[in-house]
Amino acid sequence: MTDALGPELLLELPGWGSRGRALEEALRSAIRGGRLVAGTRLPSSRDLASQLGLSRGTVTQAYEQLVAEGWLTARQGSGTRVAAGTAEAPARSGRSAGSAEATASGRYDLRPGRPDAYAFPREAWARAMRHVLREAPTEVFGFGDPRGRIELRTALASYLGRTRGVRVDPANLIVCSGYTQALGLLAEVFTELGVRTAGMEDPAIGDHVRLLAGRLSVAAVPVDAAGLRVDALRDSGAEVAVCTPAHQFPLGVSMAPERRSELLEWADDSLGWIVEDDYDGEFRYDRHPIAALQSRRPSRIVYAGSTSKTIGPAVRLGWIACPPLLLEPLTEAKRRARETRPLEQLALARMIELGDYDRHLRTMRRGYQRRRDTLVAAVRSGLPDVRVRGIDAGLHALLELPSAPSERAVVEAARAASVDVHPLGEYMRGDRDRHPPSLVVGYATPPAHSYPAALDALIRGLRRL
Repeated sequence: MTDALGPELLLELPGWGSRGRALEEALRSAIRGGRLVAGTRLPSSRDLASQLGLSRGTVTQAYEQLVAEGWLTARQGSGTRVAAGTAEAPARSGRSAGSAEATASGRYDLRPGRPDAYAFPREAWARAMRHVLREAPTEVFGFGDPRGRIELRTALASYLGRTRGVRVDPANLIVCSGYTQALGLLAEVFTELGVRTAGMEDPAIGDHVRLLAGRLSVAAVPVDAAGLRVDALRDSGAEVAVCTPAHQFPLGVSMAPERRSELLEWADDSLGWIVEDDYDGEFRYDRHPIAALQSRRPSRIVYAGSTSKTIGPAVRLGWIACPPLLLEPLTEAKRRARETRPLEQLALARMIELGDYDRHLRTMRRGYQRRRDTLVAAVRSGLPDVRVRGIDAGLHALLELPSAPSERAVVEAARAASVDVHPLGEYMRGDRDRHPPSLVVGYATPPAHSYPAALDALIRGLRRL
């Protein structure tokens, strides 16, 4: 009878907080301390709930959270198990077990723009792919509509309207292989339409700037606390504005309401196009996300997004909600470009339809919000002179170090502590002196079990300045 019920597990639940949080912490402690080693199979949610006197839903949610954080893995047929590499490394040569030098790689990755790969929704994605392979019509395995599968375009139109306020008909959606391909297609089409200059935020992601610069003249438009400066955009003579209203990278600001209105006025007055990169738009923690700017002017705004942060870069899926006047040239450009894999399109459509995509996002928001809160608390406690900039959103934060001798010294101090970070200057093209020495810190990349040690190494390194 005992074997039929599966493995037993002795856990002492902390007396503080909710029972679900207490269970999560008890499991983390057992794994962190090595009592539950990598590969250990845990009881089913039903069995553990019976053993601990908890509801099955409480145990299921705790398991899901720890899977998302990288402590556990869950695969059909093998149950829930402790993930590899989660126990603390033993101390060596007098060094502390939590130090950067004691890790296997000897380096912590706090670079921005990367999600937690441990949190990839393996089970939901596998279920969706199995369904697609079993049920997909034969036409899926041939050439199809260059705009993408109608199943995904329909699901995306509904999802984007429901969660981001985007107003688009499925016929005006183009599925592509990530945001980079979307931007490349837009650069190609704007060039064909006679556009000569695109205004792009400064600072911005260098790869995106270089991609546009391959076809268009790119004007650096400064960003301040209210977002892209529309007065500078007007002065630049740009016919296209590429911007991130929801959460600017890397400064982390959200475009202010009055600045949004100014940008729309610019588009109306000049008949200019706005490319809205919805960067981190689905990860707002302090309030409900602000609706996409596209909802206010769908005839002049191209809305682009992708799954690179929500699911992961391994799934190369993105989308363009395009104004009617751009649909035909964009469709033709996509026909000439690399095809976007139809099976993955159908899998994402399935996840959206079943609610698995929404559930995954809710889990990720909770985890990333805790990581950001931990970062802010660690900086306030260990580096009182350092300021954390940016709204409470996304997967990165900006750390300003006004008393540091230089940005180069800041980066070197972090690297001396075996921490990879990016300097703000790496993303700037204009006047670099308008910002104090700053680091762009990504808090999503490290697996959850090594994140506290990564922050500790960063704080120790910056204290040496």
